[in-house]
Amino acid sequence: MAHPMKNKEYTVTITGCTSQGEGVAHLEDGLTVFIRGALTGEVCRISIMKAAKRCAWARLIQVISPSPARVQPDCPHYPKCGGCQSRHMSYQEELQLKAERVNDAFHHIGGLSLMIDKIHGAPAVNGYRNKVQFPVGGSLEEGVKVGFYRQRSHDVIPVEHCLLQPESCNRAGQIVREWMVRYQVAPYNEQLHTGLVRHVFCRENSKGDLLVCLIANGKKLPRERELVEALKKELPGLTSVVLSVNTEKTNVILGKRYRTLWGQDYLLDTLCSLTFRLSVPSFFQVNREQAQLLYERAVEFASLTGKETVLDLYCGTGTISQCMAKKAGRVLGAEIVPEAIEDAKANALRNGLDNTEFFCADAGEAAELLALRGLRPDVVSVDPPRKGLSLPVIEAICQMAPSRVVYVSCDPATLARDLKLLAERGYEPVRAEAVDMFPRTGHVETVCLLIGKGLFTTETH
Repeated sequence: MAHPMKNKEYTVTITGCTSQGEGVAHLEDGLTVFIRGALTGEVCRISIMKAAKRCAWARLIQVISPSPARVQPDCPHYPKCGGCQSRHMSYQEELQLKAERVNDAFHHIGGLSLMIDKIHGAPAVNGYRNKVQFPVGGSLEEGVKVGFYRQRSHDVIPVEHCLLQPESCNRAGQIVREWMVRYQVAPYNEQLHTGLVRHVFCRENSKGDLLVCLIANGKKLPRERELVEALKKELPGLTSVVLSVNTEKTNVILGKRYRTLWGQDYLLDTLCSLTFRLSVPSFFQVNREQAQLLYERAVEFASLTGKETVLDLYCGTGTISQCMAKKAGRVLGAEIVPEAIEDAKANALRNGLDNTEFFCADAGEAAELLALRGLRPDVVSVDPPRKGLSLPVIEAICQMAPSRVVYVSCDPATLARDLKLLAERGYEPVRAEAVDMFPRTGHVETVCLLIGKGLFTTETH
């Protein structure tokens, strides 16, 4: 039975905006309404689509009084494609919303008085991504789709030219689509677990070298040679074509087995004057310029003099570890992905950093093991996934009693939650900055410095 409010129309004033680009308004009865595409300060005509006890979601019918920050979206796929959330607003408005999001999380979730010193905007808001994972959908009968998911769904929107990606990656996705159509290679069907091609993965380095990987529901592809030749013909920077085997019923994109179809199975890239080897599963920040700025801020927050021991949890391919190693006495890095650890070791060797040590372990296990070994790092650096730190990791960090903790976060909410837990255990958050790593999306990175109880000085400001 339809909700009695459904399809009702209202004229509302937008009082705020969420990180996902939804305007926030309040009806006379106090009900909070979220309206995608509405901006703070605008007067809008809306229609209720869905309602719950405390909130509702509405469709934007008309902007009666537009915000000065409103701009015409520059992408024909916006807002159907769920990849971007803020192409209807100026970049300055986007940065302000992201800064407010971080500060609100600190205040409302963490109960902290801390505020970010600044947010670092990106010099380029388009073409900044060095990695893309195109989902593949549709069917051979109705048409193969390579693009991105519609917001809050797994319905693939065909996208030939995504503004966030380099043109080589966009073209690679379309070459794969053309090859699938020509040779009748079926796209993967999530519901039926049939079909073959699940995703097209592309990674481009700063020199323009390109790695293309197909994720498949099978151990081999038909017409592999023809696929390689088609990619080589149109992509002059191509150096690698890899197959990732993923035959599981899962939303995880990459499989656990890889086979090189042509070229090498990795790229070399540079960051902070260091060289990194990147295989397909290796984690590497997708915005090179902003990642460099983020890591420089993390190193500055660590206040290294050349004598310190640093423990870097969730170290990935060792990017932060090696940035720290240039100014620290010794750096130990822990990461659960075996391929990433092998890359980290090779990267450290390539960069001549013999004061590093990397081991494969879950962050919680690694912290507990090192604590049991009596390791007392001066600095602990963490860059966890979106879910943040588990309680065992937090406890293990505090048991090791470093004088400083540098926390790099991709989610303000879990960051604020963890800062509160660390503060309760004697680590005071004293400084934070935000870095816009992902312009035109709702994501923002934050780096925060925490000082151990009794070690706080005015010099940290």
